Amino acid sequence: MPPTLTLKSGTAWADAWQRCLTVAPEAFRDDRVLNLWNAAWQADGRALPAVSPVDGTPVAGPPRLDRATARQAVRAALDQHRAWRHVPLPERRARVAATLDALAEHRDLLALLLVWEIGKPWRLARADVDRAVDGVRWYVDGIDAMLDGRTPLDGPVSNIASWNYPMSVLVHALLVQALAGNAVVAKTPTDGGVACLTLATALAAREGIPVTLVSGSGGELSEALVRAPEIGCVSFVGGRDTGAAVATAVADLGKRHILEQEGLNTWGVWNFSDWDTLSATVPKLFDYGKQRCTAYPRFVVQRGLFDAFLAAYLPAVRTLRIGHPLAVEHPDAPYPALDFGPVINAAKAKELHDQVAEAIDRGAVPLHRGTPADARFLPGQDTSAYVQPVTLLNPPRSSPLHHAEPFGPVDTIVLVDTEAELLAAMNASNGALVATLSTDERATFDRLAPHIRAFKIGHGVPRSRGDRDELFGGFGASWRGAFVGGDLLVRAVTRGPAGERLPGNFPDHQLVPRPT
Repeated sequence: MPPTLTLKSGTAWADAWQRCLTVAPEAFRDDRVLNLWNAAWQADGRALPAVSPVDGTPVAGPPRLDRATARQAVRAALDQHRAWRHVPLPERRARVAATLDALAEHRDLLALLLVWEIGKPWRLARADVDRAVDGVRWYVDGIDAMLDGRTPLDGPVSNIASWNYPMSVLVHALLVQALAGNAVVAKTPTDGGVACLTLATALAAREGIPVTLVSGSGGELSEALVRAPEIGCVSFVGGRDTGAAVATAVADLGKRHILEQEGLNTWGVWNFSDWDTLSATVPKLFDYGKQRCTAYPRFVVQRGLFDAFLAAYLPAVRTLRIGHPLAVEHPDAPYPALDFGPVINAAKAKELHDQVAEAIDRGAVPLHRGTPADARFLPGQDTSAYVQPVTLLNPPRSSPLHHAEPFGPVDTIVLVDTEAELLAAMNASNGALVATLSTDERATFDRLAPHIRAFKIGHGVPRSRGDRDELFGGFGASWRGAFVGGDLLVRAVTRGPAGERLPGNFPDHQLVPRPT
């Protein structure tokens, strides 16, 4: 029998919350977090109840503002912007650097909040914090050249981001935008991360960074955060449905925008034989339960290689480690080494279970299904947000799993017989952020890769969003507006010479740099 597990000492939500109250008492109350606007922490908004996906523990919910208050917050952010844009670059750099030092000092608390709020395993939660800090330091070191001949925007940058990477995507973006001379506005994700973002924002605000942090529904706050004339740029990370509404609004207003949207990232296998390498890669593709914009949920496999593919894939997927991210054999044991914990909430878990069941009912073939008996849980804990890994062959075209990103640990496999079928299957979602083609011959990769509609394409290796000087964007419906990464992120939130055409997907032009 496996040992009975217990919660690691000092990692309970109550422990994390008490540490927040001690570190940033200005931003936390006994029972709620605060909004930050007009350079002051505000006890406004209606705090909604929330639970952790990890085990159903009650956690801090977002204090949702109404539309009128959000408009006040944006007007106040414009006042901050007009002052901050004239702060000399050396001072801006010093304040951002001091913020990074503070984030690094409280790295483990930020990571623990990510574990409880969005279910990240400890290793990945710490990596999220580290990528934010290390990534912004790269900009601090090189910002002079990036800002040569450029000026801040006319108004603050509004940030609306998904819940899965609060630090390495959202906080990273906020600090680079501020370093470039802009005040910044951020909406906390509805589904999680509010305490982590509140703590990070409090540390930045102490150093004089002009940041506004508000909570609320997208429909209620979109007029202020997207359409308000004070906003100089809208930066959005999320799904296509919400992104399409934002894209329509910014296009109508002619507003600077960065809209990163989902796509079905695919991994093709054609004339390939290095199965040991593929087998070693498969578990890594399940990091954080594939709840990443650069996850690979679809394999497109040459039919004649299907038996060899399964011989490499199935043993690898059976090694995945799933469970409560803080459950250990004894209280002082190290954090468990997991590939993923829960999905973001019980509703998402049910959605995935229903989609899998419907796909099988309509003809998909289940090749692998993990069981709860293989997972690490505390005795009697709530497991309603957990989804065991599933692999389906040939999902029906009527299923969302055929054409959309599941955002969970569900793999689908499609078999093809010709190169034309391979490319059509890899381009099923009208554009993607990343793709990979595993093929033995470099000439074959060089011939086929230009026809794959993804911004980054790996030859037998996964691609990611990237850090530092690595560019990032998307093709088709997966991206609208300016591309980011490296100096492109700075160019996206500053003004250059008259008539400048930014790299990106815009209503009037598409300019695509060559990603590295």
